[in-house]
Amino acid sequence: MQILFLSSGNPLNYICVRKYKLMAIIGGLTSHNSKQMPHILNTYKIPQLSYASFDPALSDKVQFPSVYRMIPSESPQYVGIVHLLQHFGWTWIGLIVSDDESGEMLLRTLIPLLYHSNICLAFKEIIPTLKKYWEDTDNTKLERVSSIISSINTNVTLVHGDSRSLEGFRMVLSSHEFDKMKPIERVWIITAQWDFSSVYFSGVFTPKTFNGTLSFSLHTNDVAEFEEFLETLNPNHSMLYFIHGFWSNAFVCSFPAYNIYIPGAKNCTGEEKLRSLPGAVFEMGMSGQSYSIYNAVYAVAHALHAMFSSRSMKKAIGDGGTWNLLNVHPWQLHAFLKHIHFNNSAGEEIFFDANGELATGYDIINTITFHNQSIHKALVGRMNPQAPEVKKFTINGTAILWNHKFNQNPPHSTCVESCHPGHSKIIRQGEQICCYNCPNCPEGMISKQMDADHCNNCPEDQHPSKNKDHCIPKRIIYLSYGEPLGIILTSFVLSLSLITLLITWIFIRHQKTPIVKASNWNITCTLLTSLLLCFLCSFLFIGQPGKVTCLFRQTVFGIVFSLAVSCVLAKTITVVLAFMATQPGNRVRKWMGKRLAVSVIILCTLIQTGICVLWLATSPPFSEFDMHSQTDQIIVQCNEGSAQMFYTVLGYMGLLAIISFTVAFLARKLPDTFNEAKLITFSMLVFCSVWLSFVPTYLSTKGKYMVAVEIFSILASSVGLLGCIFFPKLYIIVLRPEMNTRDQLVRKRIVVSE
Repeated sequence: MQILFLSSGNPLNYICVRKYKLMAIIGGLTSHNSKQMPHILNTYKIPQLSYASFDPALSDKVQFPSVYRMIPSESPQYVGIVHLLQHFGWTWIGLIVSDDESGEMLLRTLIPLLYHSNICLAFKEIIPTLKKYWEDTDNTKLERVSSIISSINTNVTLVHGDSRSLEGFRMVLSSHEFDKMKPIERVWIITAQWDFSSVYFSGVFTPKTFNGTLSFSLHTNDVAEFEEFLETLNPNHSMLYFIHGFWSNAFVCSFPAYNIYIPGAKNCTGEEKLRSLPGAVFEMGMSGQSYSIYNAVYAVAHALHAMFSSRSMKKAIGDGGTWNLLNVHPWQLHAFLKHIHFNNSAGEEIFFDANGELATGYDIINTITFHNQSIHKALVGRMNPQAPEVKKFTINGTAILWNHKFNQNPPHSTCVESCHPGHSKIIRQGEQICCYNCPNCPEGMISKQMDADHCNNCPEDQHPSKNKDHCIPKRIIYLSYGEPLGIILTSFVLSLSLITLLITWIFIRHQKTPIVKASNWNITCTLLTSLLLCFLCSFLFIGQPGKVTCLFRQTVFGIVFSLAVSCVLAKTITVVLAFMATQPGNRVRKWMGKRLAVSVIILCTLIQTGICVLWLATSPPFSEFDMHSQTDQIIVQCNEGSAQMFYTVLGYMGLLAIISFTVAFLARKLPDTFNEAKLITFSMLVFCSVWLSFVPTYLSTKGKYMVAVEIFSILASSVGLLGCIFFPKLYIIVLRPEMNTRDQLVRKRIVVSE
């Protein structure tokens, strides 16, 4: 059985911990055990405690018969590094590793984790381990490293290695800060293997460079008794190994009794206080490595106590068995070490997991440096593999004091400026995934977050903002009564309806006059009524479309207009037949009368009505929300249900208009009263022109403007019929009543016939 733990970067700290704990544990255990315990513990030969740097080759690969590790595996540290980088959004970092097996393992293990998390390496440098003398090959490599770390633009660099392997790197940093007066100030992330703040061997500490450093450290805790032990330490009364050499170097004094001399320095008194030393020379607190030693010795002591207290051992002692208290073998402690479970003097629970590890994890330390080489270390985070998933990694970003270069703002470290909302990432050809361009989102798409991988569509009822960084509810659009266009069209409808009513009233007042009688009063009255309905049906097209309005707007429009055109056609046929009836021997007289006109009107209107009924029965119109025609609007409109039926209604109405136009055109020179055939010809010409231009215009518009085009066509064609047919007669009735006589009508007919 072996227990592995780390030696501290400061050898005296390690020696003090080991000496202190061996003494403290023996004294502590005897205070609450049986009377035989002091004698037994003092006669034990404690099993070998092996210590080594945290080398994965040693801790992860070497297979001991039974290995209990007081140090955590490196895997949680790698995971913690990735979490730390992700927490601050650092995706463009430098990597410096030692040229040894530990560095190779980090490259094999950590780099895949980084790439999987979309974190890229701005550079990757392997620092050569310096030989006894700095050779030219080492000089060239270090100069290259110096050039790279000072030129490549990244604010975060991860460093991995131990003090010996990174001594060359420390020399590079020292050269920049003290020789070139250009310290490389950035966020250094240091792994637990390198106690960068300890300068006992090198004597060189770079406070500006390492100010604001974040370092992973083996978990530690406050042990008040240890600091009390250090306070009373005196080299003149201590047997600690190497204490006199350390004391002389740390306090710059000589120990003549031990042949330790420093030229020009006074002799050491032994009363110097370790607390007065800068943190880079000696730390009073127990480091993570020392804390591992502390727990390791405690674990052995508890295992010894458990072994001594076991029934089997007592029985062996009572029976004169073979237990040799003077030489306890490691394998004899295995069963007891496996089950230890205790709280150390710092109040922390100590036990081994199923893998034989004390999985205490890592602390994240923020180091603040000062020009006098004093340092302040603050615990700002933790990587604890034993905690619940959401608490395995914790970091207090507000407690971190950054390098003064960043003005106490968390630095950014990305290959390119982050893509702002409204843009998305497109990886540059042939470059790492962290280096990308940021084009605008395509039309109709948005991105809400920084560095969005892709843009997203808005919901159907929303549209992108101007900057394409969020969605805005679409405006609901329809031709309303309150908007200017709706007000104008409504005013026209009301005005034309009143004019139609006025003309009807005037014709009723003068229905006994010759000009009204000559116009066939029944057809005229029906035509005026149908035109009034044509104007009024425009109200079905204004306002928010509903189920009822969508169902009847086109059908009512088609039937009413067919009625109006049928009246015009009946009037035209009546004019032609009236002229032919005046010819001697013509048999069409028997066709004259009200029946013919009524039959034409009823038949033509019924055909259109049948088409509309078939339309409503098979595929009726309905209201819908058009969310796609306009990017920022929801168009509330009527879906015609069947476009074929809609154009069939228009086509039939156009057929009636063409027939009326043709008949009226052929009869335009007949000697009718006031030549009404000419008026009908002009009215049908206007009517056909309006509706022929309506179709392409209707198809080329969207939303409320499509509705406005149809209303305009309804009004324009109705005004064409009203104006061309009735205004000339209205002129005679109102302004030229002297012409509204039978003599005038007969005289004009004779003149026309001659």
